[in-house]
Amino acid sequence: MGNLPPVFVVDGARTPFLKSRNLPGAFSASELALQATRPLLQRLSIMPTAIDEVIMGCVMPSPDEANIARVLALRLGCDVQTPAWTVQRNCASGMQALDCACKDIQLGRADLVLAGGCEAMSRAPLLWKTELVAWLGRWQRARSLMARMRLLAALRPAMLLPVISLLRGLRDPLIGLTMGSTAELLAERFAISRQQMDSFAVRSHQRLAAAVEQHHLSEEIVPLFTDDGQLLTADDGLRADSTLEKLATLNPVFEPPYGLVTAGNSSQVSDGAAVLLLASETAVERDRLPVLGRIAGCAWAALEPELMGLGPVSASNQLLAHMQLRHQDVDYWEINEAFAAQVLACLAQWQQQMDWMPDEQRLNADGGAIAMGHPVGATGARLVLHTLRVLQREQWQRGIATLCIGGGQGGSMMVVRDA
Repeated sequence: MGNLPPVFVVDGARTPFLKSRNLPGAFSASELALQATRPLLQRLSIMPTAIDEVIMGCVMPSPDEANIARVLALRLGCDVQTPAWTVQRNCASGMQALDCACKDIQLGRADLVLAGGCEAMSRAPLLWKTELVAWLGRWQRARSLMARMRLLAALRPAMLLPVISLLRGLRDPLIGLTMGSTAELLAERFAISRQQMDSFAVRSHQRLAAAVEQHHLSEEIVPLFTDDGQLLTADDGLRADSTLEKLATLNPVFEPPYGLVTAGNSSQVSDGAAVLLLASETAVERDRLPVLGRIAGCAWAALEPELMGLGPVSASNQLLAHMQLRHQDVDYWEINEAFAAQVLACLAQWQQQMDWMPDEQRLNADGGAIAMGHPVGATGARLVLHTLRVLQREQWQRGIATLCIGGGQGGSMMVVRDA
């Protein structure tokens, strides 16, 4: 970020990521964000009224969560005069919120900003078809019994079928491909086999299982409490017993019968929230705040929608060039596991471009979205928070969190832990 003022990450927290199981989950997106934020502020001894601004990423809010950041701010107890706004950049919405917060801090508009993302994918709205909406409009205007009888005669059962917004959102509207189909294209382009994908998926589950056993996520995850008194403390999509043999039995989802991308080597549809508290140097010194690290740079890149999975390569290359750093100067990488094929394609692209790829032990050390889930609005913030936690744990200095974005984009954010 050149000579701009530094932006510090005071701390952050996330909820467990809860796998969608074809029923509405226990929490709305704003409830998830609220339950992530309250413990974070409590352990920092920060009153909600001290926050200057709230920025949240969310892709599929419920009808009662318009401008979900404002809903969170008021439910949290922020001052009624505290501005709050919501951003949407598909899978990178949470990272976009952090980038926006950085800019406002650097411009002197705010000193303490709560930023992150949330998503309740299990509660994605069902929509009516345009034909039925038009029919309902005509019904509303009809005044005579005869007019309504004619309308009833024109009603067709097919008009009553709902539009599943979640599935529609996972399909690119311009090229007509699902995100999974774009992963299939990358698998073909880079000759990535089904076994390579499944091996990567098994590794994700094994690494997350090890992280849970070693309590590596204990400071990152705050528990969720359901209305009926259940305590949820961990990502519930983890399959610690996952094996190549089990994954090999799964059928392709997006390009049957000959495709390679399955539910087992794809990210999970999940509910969750992740929030970070960002601060200016003035706020850190004035309030004697702890510092987890600082956000050193961010880059956004765009490419062909059908190649959207390579977005992390484009964005990271751009970020490093801007900061005059080499890929080898980065101690740790978090690449969102939208699909195993997509991450493997990014590694293959780097290998082809510059004969380089991240060290296996310094990439997604504790697993990723294949094992823990991918609540799209929250993932970008989770990646940044976890990168900082790994830097702290390993005493490393510099890390990059990056992800692909539906529609043909990529985002990368560099964080630094000063010695």
